[in-house]
Amino acid sequence: MKKDIEIPIAKDVYVAAIHEWNDEFLSKDWNTYVINNRTTKIDMVLIVSKGFDGDIKTSIMRHAIGVVAAKSFEKIELLQEDVLALTNEFFVTYYADNKIYEKRFIFEKNSISENTATTIPLIEKEGVLAK
Repeated sequence: MKKDIEIPIAKDVYVAAIHEWNDEFLSKDWNTYVINNRTTKIDMVLIVSKGFDGDIKTSIMRHAIGVVAAKSFEKIELLQEDVLALTNEFFVTYYADNKIYEKRFIFEKNSISENTATTIPLIEKEGVLAK
């Protein structure tokens, strides 16, 4: 029955866009990270990302991160400047506590900028948290 189905709520896992220096291209770029603020690790972390605005769509990117240790973070991908004008979605799925969790994180279009950046916990760099 429907009442017997438990849908676990994902907590203490976040996606952030961090503005950081890129030694290879000698510029500041926006990189996205998955942040595990839980006291336990998360396993089999899978992330599907895409950008969109009406008829404009990016390719769908799939990332297999594997394990993210407790109170740590892992890089997902670089966000190119063109994509910042789009709504960017990150669908995160992970395994913890013998359950599968999933959560959709959204960066609204033009929300990733130096003007909206704050210090991101654990990473301790300037960035923007997804909603």
